[in-house]
Formats: sequence, structure tokens, C-alpha cells
Amino acid sequence: MIKNQPIIAVADVEKSSQWYQDLLICNALHGGSEFEILADENNEIFLCLHKWEIHAHPTMSDPSVTPGNGLIIYLRVENLETIWRNAQNLNAVIEDPPHKNENSGFEQFCIRDLDGYFLMISL
Repeated sequence: MIKNQPIIAVADVEKSSQWYQDLLICNALHGGSEFEILADENNEIFLCLHKWEIHAHPTMSDPSVTPGNGLIIYLRVENLETIWRNAQNLNAVIEDPPHKNENSGFEQFCIRDLDGYFLMISL
């Protein structure tokens, strides 16, 4: 089995953590201002948040670069309508409202997070 636990660099770990928790109704497992682990209701980790310029990771050393260039954070969820309402309540930047993706056949919508990462959220 292979599991993916991406780590993205963010400006404010605590603020981003709360935003993701409010959006996805998920759990924070770590806490702190430098690193956070986000997990679903079964404590399966799906995303980690890391403060820019901490711990000398080479791809997280320059916050002036465009975060997420070439990256789509693709999240499969069971409660798409609830998360869509949460995105609207958070005033998320909407890239694409709910629609059926003709390639995958899944309902989805696309938003940007607080740091500009592109999120594709799908059933």
C-alpha cells in the first residue's frame, strides 16, 4: 500500500490549520506555529502544513516563489455539498463552482486556500 501525505509550505500554520479544519471538518493532530498534521475523522493523515523557511528544507526556503506552481491538491470527500457551503462561508477564492468533471465523471469544485494553493474537491 502507498499513502500520500503531502507537506505544503504556508505563511501562517495556525491560521491555515484552522481554515482547513473549518473547510473540511478535519482534525489537527500536532499543533504549533511551525508544523501541523491534518487528518480525517479516522485520523488518516491527508495533508501537513509547514511554515516557510523553517528547518532548512530546500523547497520551502523561499516564500517569494508562487506557492503550488504545478501542484493540484486533489481531495476526495463524501460531503461535497457541506464543504462547498463551508468554502462559501470562508469566502474562499472560487476557481470553479460545483460541476461534473467530464474526464472523471465526478462532481467537484475548485478553490484556492489562504496561501494560493489550488484545491480540487471532488466526490
